[in-house]
Amino acid sequence: MTELFVTNFNKNFTGVSATAGNVLRQQVALHDVELVGRALPGCPDPISIKRARQLSATGPGKYPFAIWHVRRNTEMRAALWTRDVLRLPIRIVFTSAAVRRHSALPRWLISRMDAIVATSDEAASFVPHVRAVVPHGVDTNAFTPAQDRRAAWQALGHGGKMGIATIGRIRPEKGTDLFVEAMLRLLPQLPGAKALVLGRAAREHQGFLKGLQDRIKEAGLTDRILFLGEIPAAELPQTMRALSLVMQLPRYEGYGMVPLEGMASAVPFVGSEAGYYQAFSAQGTTGRVVPQEGPAEAAEAALTLFNDPDRYQAMCNRAREVAVDSFSASHEAQGIEAVYQELWAKG
Repeated sequence: MTELFVTNFNKNFTGVSATAGNVLRQQVALHDVELVGRALPGCPDPISIKRARQLSATGPGKYPFAIWHVRRNTEMRAALWTRDVLRLPIRIVFTSAAVRRHSALPRWLISRMDAIVATSDEAASFVPHVRAVVPHGVDTNAFTPAQDRRAAWQALGHGGKMGIATIGRIRPEKGTDLFVEAMLRLLPQLPGAKALVLGRAAREHQGFLKGLQDRIKEAGLTDRILFLGEIPAAELPQTMRALSLVMQLPRYEGYGMVPLEGMASAVPFVGSEAGYYQAFSAQGTTGRVVPQEGPAEAAEAALTLFNDPDRYQAMCNRAREVAVDSFSASHEAQGIEAVYQELWAKG
């Protein structure tokens, strides 16, 4: 009988979706587990919330209750209804990555969880009932280095000799404009390099997107800074391993998986002082962290790296090592498993 239910209610594939999928692919070897809601790459086919409640009506046998692991407000609400209104024998675990005070409703929802897993010490300071601090991990089996990076880049068909990318929603919070400004400074000094913006702009950010495209056109770099939209999650590893650098310059980031996905692919990063980027950088051996609102510093950091091939190759090698040794999805799954076992032991 099902021991663990992992929810994913967002129809879009987000960073939260990626982290849930990374862990779930590890958990299928540990538990009888069901994915509830929307599909995730490489994971079991999802079931409906109705079916999940039917399966939760009785304890799983091996344990006194099933665990629902949730990561979003909508998922917390559904789990609370299942536990407190329908009175089904479940316990609820919530993963919290935010490094700012939650608004009133999420604070109330979080206060009703049976256990919280925080992704960092800073995130833990904003929520109650934290049972463990477990950094998000990357699927190091899916994200792997290219045997020949140049050939992998050529296979993508974007032209040029190398690629630099930013990945995420196109909006001010994600610093898409800062990436563009950095590329306007960097690309004239890197003949053959192309910059990719991978992500989509919501309706309310279409004007922001047009402003960026106009700025690029004025600089005469329309053919070198490409807006490719949101690529399917299953295609991301292939794209990531073909890149030469990831650049993420968000103004706010709760955690930030993109540098880790690059690192697992032996691709170093340049990032702003946001999320967990300082920890990822391993004291500057896997990536460079630059000040917030610092596109000039980001461009300079990237150029310095590319102008030192030996240092660049050492950083590529170290990036993969750190991802495997310190930030893998298997490590995250182990940390979360300890929280589950503690809940089950208490009965």
